Amino acid sequence: MGYIGGSVLHAIATTHPDYEITVLLRTTPPLFATRYPNIKIVPGDFNSTALLTTQASQADLVIHTGNSDHEPSLQALVDGLLLKSTPGYLIHLSGTGLVSDWHTPTHLGLANPKIWSDVSCLPEIKSLPMSALHRNTEALLHAWIEKHAGKINIAIVCPPDVYGQGKGLGRTTSALVPVYVHEVRALGAAFYVASGTNRRSWVHVDDLTRLYLLLVEAALAGGLEATHFGKNGYYFAATQEHSQLDLARETGRILHQHGVINDAQPVRVGLEQLDTMVNCPEFPGLRRYMFASNSRTRAERAERLFAYKAQAPGLMDVLESDVLDIIKEE
Repeated sequence: MGYIGGSVLHAIATTHPDYEITVLLRTTPPLFATRYPNIKIVPGDFNSTALLTTQASQADLVIHTGNSDHEPSLQALVDGLLLKSTPGYLIHLSGTGLVSDWHTPTHLGLANPKIWSDVSCLPEIKSLPMSALHRNTEALLHAWIEKHAGKINIAIVCPPDVYGQGKGLGRTTSALVPVYVHEVRALGAAFYVASGTNRRSWVHVDDLTRLYLLLVEAALAGGLEATHFGKNGYYFAATQEHSQLDLARETGRILHQHGVINDAQPVRVGLEQLDTMVNCPEFPGLRRYMFASNSRTRAERAERLFAYKAQAPGLMDVLESDVLDIIKEE
């Protein structure tokens, strides 16, 4: 089970034990049936397209998490929802890598003043080039919203970097912080590019799952299709933002304090050195995206519709706990 998907499932199952929930699992965690005795398990994966279509046709609401860019699974779920006699709901997980400036050198390691709103910037977001991260599936979703209005109610949840301990039975740590800690340990120092003033938005996994819960409840309550889904169903989830230098200083302090590195002071690295980090052949730009880019978003829609704001501790409040957990796992 994934970090976000497992946490979302836990939030829904524990808040609404009366819901009839079916979950697709490639591998079932050993304690799953004990923790969630009333959840139906369907063995399969994102390539089980016929199974996905059948299951979606029997559901009131489908939540798609995991690989945000997997088109066949998304198509299969929509095909299933279109078979229903009454309109169903689809909540899809995207990500703010979509609006990151990693692919151009202009602001790498430097602050980009551009802040993206999920309300006023939505036309611009829908016009981004197909090379943008997650654009392939978002383009499909926006097209389906136009084509199948009244047949499927779609919401896109687009979180920034996520932190905090997940509540699911699978992965319980996020992506960026563990990768950063690994590279800091390998280098022997926390690091940043240029001035380190590039800024990224963040959200605690508990706040993100709360947004999912609000959307699920809105869907099942009914009557909010026009205001909360479809053309108005695009949601950023950010609650705060920090610079890379902020992250480097605090990570360096934590690791030095616990004897993991010899110096708390972060160091500046060039792009050539940065490009030797994070072995990810399928996305060579990952290290620039993670550590040198800007990705600044505001969750204006959720704030307006749900009074959404941070309730969980901030990144810097829990970073030490997260970092120490990562060290134990390594």
